[in-house]
Amino acid sequence: MKKLMSMLVASAFATASVGAFAMSHGGAMSDADKAKKMEACKTMDPKKADDKMKAECKKMMDDAKAAAKK
Repeated sequence: MKKLMSMLVASAFATASVGAFAMSHGGAMSDADKAKKMEACKTMDPKKADDKMKAECKKMMDDAKAAAKK
């Protein structure tokens, strides 16, 4: 019974660790993707762009300004 409990605890820990690793690396953009997105933001027409694109571009520009200040 002790062995079964320790196996269950170990498998629960392993599952949680793998899940945390996957979540932390799931949505990161590569540098090439960021450069493409930044170019698209610089050339976008504010009248034609949707709200989601505007918000993403604003966030990227703010992040770039914050990185430049450091």
